[in-house]
Amino acid sequence: MTPCLPLRHSALGRLGHLIDLPHDRSTDCCPISLSFTTLTTPPYSQPCMRQYTEESPLIDAEAPTTYVADPELLKHDLLYQRFTPAQKRVIVALISWAAVIPFLASGSFVPSIPEIARELGSSGTVISLAVSLSLITASAGSLLWATYSGSYGRRTVFLTSLPCLCIGSAGVAMSQTVPTLMFWRVVQAFGSSSGMSVGAGAIGDIYRLEERGAAMGIFFGASLFGPAIAPLLGGYATHYFSWRLAQWALFVMGLFALLPVWLWLPETLDPEKLRHWGATEEHKKPILLNPFESVTLLRSPNILAITLAGTTTLMTDFVLMIPLAYTIGKAYNITNEALIGAFFLPLGFGNIIGAPLAGRLSDRVVIAWRKRRGGVWVPEDRLRATLWGAAFLAPMSILLSGLTTQFVPGTLGIVLNLVWLFMNGVGVDVVLSPSSAYYVDILHSQSAQTIAASGAFRAAVIACVTAFILPMINTIGVAATDAIFAVVAWLGFGLILMTIKYGDRMRAWVDVGYSTIRDN
Repeated sequence: MTPCLPLRHSALGRLGHLIDLPHDRSTDCCPISLSFTTLTTPPYSQPCMRQYTEESPLIDAEAPTTYVADPELLKHDLLYQRFTPAQKRVIVALISWAAVIPFLASGSFVPSIPEIARELGSSGTVISLAVSLSLITASAGSLLWATYSGSYGRRTVFLTSLPCLCIGSAGVAMSQTVPTLMFWRVVQAFGSSSGMSVGAGAIGDIYRLEERGAAMGIFFGASLFGPAIAPLLGGYATHYFSWRLAQWALFVMGLFALLPVWLWLPETLDPEKLRHWGATEEHKKPILLNPFESVTLLRSPNILAITLAGTTTLMTDFVLMIPLAYTIGKAYNITNEALIGAFFLPLGFGNIIGAPLAGRLSDRVVIAWRKRRGGVWVPEDRLRATLWGAAFLAPMSILLSGLTTQFVPGTLGIVLNLVWLFMNGVGVDVVLSPSSAYYVDILHSQSAQTIAASGAFRAAVIACVTAFILPMINTIGVAATDAIFAVVAWLGFGLILMTIKYGDRMRAWVDVGYSTIRDN
């Protein structure tokens, strides 16, 4: 008879960070042989049983816990060991730099809208439509790039999309008419749209469940350095030189993103999923994938609810940012584009601080709640890290900014608005960063597609909303407009609470191929 080795004294007991060991709580042991050769020569026919009560496709109450040294689990864990910690940091740095460009493109354009309107003989309302048009394009492009990155790899997509960004930026810089400007903004947005979804997919490729939130936070925080500096640089270039200079700068930055990606970014996709062009007769034939198939992932009540919550939170950012020259600028008689751009700095710095903070906090929340449940993983626990941002920071910042802009004049009003903008930057990322990690947790094999679908939905909604922001402000005032969107953000907070409480049941309604602890 095989002796029973106490789990807490065994070498396997120290593998808890890799696998869930079968554990009989009554005897504090597992039926494993004292011979550690069983790690590679299993017959694991007698697993210990642990009964779960979660009604969830992710945690099956009828199934036994993972076998000791499960070959499938260990094989999956090897995917996270392909790169050293130093290599992973290089990968995060490269994809973050590639993801900075979209924010630079959008952020540098907004302060230039009045000048572009004057030069092209148009109005700020018409030129603002370029922002909406680029958001729609970016959402469709993100779906396309994410879908193909799941077959041809993350590196291939970056090397294909970044040249489109460079060409589009050069086209915008040389535009002489509004239709031409709109066309090249579409090309520019299409090329830049791969950054966030494919980059987040690469994070999921190389980081484990308990590390993913922190890595995602660093990725978001680093990439959101763009919004911190883009409006200031765009406004400075517009005021002292020309708005076209900012677009030429984007062209150069695109080249400086393309070159290091080509030289140093390895492929992160699971080699078994990677389609090597021309490697076999079958692979010589190009495949046509439906990029909009990713949108069907929104059938998941969990994905849809968190996407809606993220959308309502992100709206607060755009409602503050898009009309800034016509709200804060007008209220405090600021006409210098460089100064208008400087108002974006606190919001961007809030992003930089909020994303890594929320990501690391979400990892700690996952670990703490899993420990509290005796090792049972419930993915919605990660969303608990979003609550303070969704309940307070994001909605209160936009409400207070609207009231301050309309009713507090002078220097005090400017200082308070800077505080509210910083607060909004932190709040938005406290919601979005853990939410993105949550998408990867529950749909790990379709991580890029899920984030692209979520991003596409957000962009489509926000594109429609931004078209009405200025008319609403002109009709009912900035305070009333901001108050409406604060209420909308609180509705998003309610969706997060609902998902945390009923997430297991919501997943049981529609199964879109959820991941389990075995493949996370």
